[in-house]
Amino acid sequence: MAVYTQLDKDDLNQLLTDFDLGSLVSFKGIEGGIENTNYFISLIKDGAKREYVLTLFEELDHEELPYFIELCQWLSDRHIDVPFAIQDRNGIGLKRLKNRPAAIQPRFYGEHVGQTDLTPEHCAAIGKVLGEFHVAARDFYLKRQAHRGVFWWRRESELIAPKLSVEDQKLLKDEVLRFDQLRENPSNIEVGTIHGDLFHDNVLFQGTEVSAVLDLYNAATGFLLFDLAIVANDWCSNPDGSIDRQREEALLKAYNQARPFTEGDREAWAILSCTAAMRFWLSRLIPWLDKNSEQKLKDPDELKRILLFRRQNPSQLPD
Repeated sequence: MAVYTQLDKDDLNQLLTDFDLGSLVSFKGIEGGIENTNYFISLIKDGAKREYVLTLFEELDHEELPYFIELCQWLSDRHIDVPFAIQDRNGIGLKRLKNRPAAIQPRFYGEHVGQTDLTPEHCAAIGKVLGEFHVAARDFYLKRQAHRGVFWWRRESELIAPKLSVEDQKLLKDEVLRFDQLRENPSNIEVGTIHGDLFHDNVLFQGTEVSAVLDLYNAATGFLLFDLAIVANDWCSNPDGSIDRQREEALLKAYNQARPFTEGDREAWAILSCTAAMRFWLSRLIPWLDKNSEQKLKDPDELKRILLFRRQNPSQLPD
């Protein structure tokens, strides 16, 4: 979340004329994040004050966004706490403001929990919610190719290879190949709608309970287990790249209760936990090695350490 597009009171009042949400009281830009412009907006209606989040989409265009608008509404209708576009008087949720696609969404309350403060209880809570998310989205009627999926990492791993050490070139190539081999013989690994970016800073907590899952704009169709692996690598890792077994066990057991693992899942877990680490290692390497990149930099070695640990210490899914 960040502020790339500046808005004034007139901009917001013009947008609000299409809605029955009330009158503008105040607004404030939300700092942080790297993709969209976000504002908290306070409105008053019939004497009651309510809070919303206005998002202006800076990267996704109007043609790409219906997938995400429909998905968030679908999940919300099935009691998954995610932001969704509130519809105007004509039933339209996806609007346009300052030549950007825009949506007004409910504001969720809670706290982000720092990575070093995550406990087994936090991990169990997100495991349960992610399993419920996957079950709720099982019959979702739209499909989407991941923006940074298999075709992306095949291409980008080749393009970036000349900038890497021989050792890192081989590590990337090996992981791309391992996933390709799995993809050719996927057994009964369940495919469905995934969040695609469920790092700890995309979740709000109240105590140890999840109050909202945020930022679904990397959602796509993929292996459900890959989504779980993204969570395990981020939520259960230590600074040295090792995996905290207590946190991972809590995560996996809670997820399994919401969506039981298949035998194919059990066979694929060791590979997909590496694939998830490789994918985010690569996406961090690209801007890190580009001297002209204006993207917010994150340390790629964090994911490389996790990848190496996963390769040397594969874990197993619980019964």
